[in-house]
Amino acid sequence: MKPTVIPHADYQHFVMEQLHARYGRAILFVNADWPLILKCWQADLSGITTQLRATYSNRGPEPRDPASMIRSYLVYLFTNPEKGLTEWVNIMMRTPIYAILSGFSPDDIPGLGTFYDFFRRLWPVADKNIKPKKQPKKKKKQTSKNKKGEKAPMKPGKVQRLVTWVLRSIDVHVELPGDRLFQFFETNILSVSQALGLLGDADHLSVAGDGTPLVTQAYRRSKATCDCRARGITGCNHHRFFSQPDCDAGWDSSRERYFNGYHLYMFTAADSPYDLPIYPRLQPASRHDAVSLVASSVEFQQRFTLGTARRMILDAAHDAQAIYELLIHQEIEPFIDLNTRTKSNIETSSDIEISPEGIPICPNGNKMKPNGYDKGRHRRKWRCSPDCGCSDAKYGRTYYTRTKDNPRLFPKTPRHGRSFITHAHPVSARTNVKRWIIIWNQAAIVQP
Repeated sequence: MKPTVIPHADYQHFVMEQLHARYGRAILFVNADWPLILKCWQADLSGITTQLRATYSNRGPEPRDPASMIRSYLVYLFTNPEKGLTEWVNIMMRTPIYAILSGFSPDDIPGLGTFYDFFRRLWPVADKNIKPKKQPKKKKKQTSKNKKGEKAPMKPGKVQRLVTWVLRSIDVHVELPGDRLFQFFETNILSVSQALGLLGDADHLSVAGDGTPLVTQAYRRSKATCDCRARGITGCNHHRFFSQPDCDAGWDSSRERYFNGYHLYMFTAADSPYDLPIYPRLQPASRHDAVSLVASSVEFQQRFTLGTARRMILDAAHDAQAIYELLIHQEIEPFIDLNTRTKSNIETSSDIEISPEGIPICPNGNKMKPNGYDKGRHRRKWRCSPDCGCSDAKYGRTYYTRTKDNPRLFPKTPRHGRSFITHAHPVSARTNVKRWIIIWNQAAIVQP
């Protein structure tokens, strides 16, 4: 049968009724229980029932309430994330308050198979892994390490080739396994935050993006598909079965070490004082931040329906000409820290040179000063002091730069201005992601 939508008010009434029946009218809990009770009490998850209704049959017994199933899974992640689901079912039998907060009667708790059946409806893929479990034997990790703070090396031109390919098919919507989960997150969580004004101006969102390592295990676990070792043959190159085929090795620049797992790329609402996450995406651990941004930005634009991103705030790891082209094509103004790859000046068609920071330099070697913006011609004016002597003009030497000529060196909002600093550094994007990685690990997607 199709599930019946249980209003959130009915869930709240059920919780109060069960708590009174089990613990009396004077309900007393330890302080650690109250944050969990408050989250479950306030979070209306009944929308998941309507969302998954089409995945249920018209025949058979009435299924478990989908809202109670996902609420129970969240309670499990809040309280016992190190335990398995089998143990979670036992814990709910021993601890009635967890079953009650989930929306189940302590005398009628779903079994393990019911949870896995629900997950298959929420994650509609035949295989839970993207890559096949049977893969070629992996090579050993690299022995050379980068300097502290340096990202893993990337092949030259990779971002440009990826952006060129993406722009050709940017309007093609490809279904992802996690679309239902994000739809639930957007409809039941983000929409509430937007209604409360916690995401900023929905029509002109400022989004900060950054990635951080998500470690899943110390090393890649795999089993042999051959009996070479039993026959005394070592170092064979046969395929192996990997327990987590989607994970690979990546470089953690902040800790200066390699890790196995994923690369969590997160978009957060930068104008919000709460730095709330609005689009999390797991990428391969070996993927560079710039590559993750290209993939995530297109997916985000196609799936986020609660507003329009107008500004993108990124660190110097994303400083690539192709990324500027992609964001401008999406009508998003990039605010990206400049990554000075070289200390030499850039020559122009005149005797003016451009510094690695995007500042014109007069023939005498002096940096020119900004002198306003010509809105009619969409160009920025630079001026050198008459005392410099690089020009006979009484006003001094002038030079114009245009964003369309080089959006990386001449962004729409100049980097040296107060406006760029205000927009680009309201918060630290990486600090936001590191803070939310802890919440993501615990699946704390309920509005804090």
